[in-house]
Amino acid sequence: MNKSDLRIVFMGTPEFAVETLKALVDNQYNVVAVVTQPDKPVGRHQNELQPSEVKKFALEHNLPVLQPEKMKDPAFVETLRSYQANLQVVVAFRMLPEVVWAMPQYGTFNVHAALLPQYRGAAPINWAVINGETETGVTTFFLDHDIDTGRIIMKKHFPIPDDANVEYVYDGLMHLGAEICLDTLEAIIAADGQPKTIAQDDSSLFTLHSSLNSAPKIFKETCQINWHQNAKKVYDFVRGLSPYPGAWTTLRDADGRDTVLKIFRTTKTAENAGVGVGTLRADRKHLYIACDDCWLQVDELQMAGKKRMDAQAFLNGMKDIENYSVV
Repeated sequence: MNKSDLRIVFMGTPEFAVETLKALVDNQYNVVAVVTQPDKPVGRHQNELQPSEVKKFALEHNLPVLQPEKMKDPAFVETLRSYQANLQVVVAFRMLPEVVWAMPQYGTFNVHAALLPQYRGAAPINWAVINGETETGVTTFFLDHDIDTGRIIMKKHFPIPDDANVEYVYDGLMHLGAEICLDTLEAIIAADGQPKTIAQDDSSLFTLHSSLNSAPKIFKETCQINWHQNAKKVYDFVRGLSPYPGAWTTLRDADGRDTVLKIFRTTKTAENAGVGVGTLRADRKHLYIACDDCWLQVDELQMAGKKRMDAQAFLNGMKDIENYSVV
């Protein structure tokens, strides 16, 4: 089989997927169509439609775009079939029904931003950082009936520095995802559509973990900081949600009035807190919050209705910070 023998349908929506689609186009793969989410209503009155990043790129490169509301819609399925693709590539998209993923001759493979079987789910990058992992990566696998459980084609590893936030890891995996996609295509071509794969329940995949970590979708309530744990866990939680969607806590004044405080960057300290969890203290430039064991230094934050700022700017606008606490 040669590269020219592949007719590829690409499926994806956010910026993360664009890098892989760009790699396919730049390397002259035959992308016959692109499937992405419908345009999203935006604006104060929701009267403007915003296309996905994948759609923008596809139109700039004259690629046909399909935007089904429902993946099982018979009209969409027939239109998709009309492109006669023999392979589908999926990056950061929705769950596909069997009528779609089983359609091509060589199947459908997904680029997942984790080292499967670890971190199956919608937010693998966030959860890897939140859980203090020192390494993550990308995996390509063939889709089957269940979410992120198909046979693995290949993996690539990516180190997570202790001071990295989710933006850093996202950017690294975005580029690594494009790289592994090209390598996977080469493996499929070399094997005439039947590359070697490994089942996700293979014991060789469990050398680093005895149990599986999941990566469920993140909601607002997921992002609330629990200060009743050690400072390292809070530190990892903050960087795992920074800069978006942002970890948050409730700042309470002496009169019991609350306001939301987002925290984007912290620094670990070795200084024993020795006070109640959630206690605040400050010097001229630094803000500290007591965790179960140590003080955590807060470096960047944002009060509700205000701009993101460093701790010094925050303290300049606050009086008697010791009379506040976080809950």
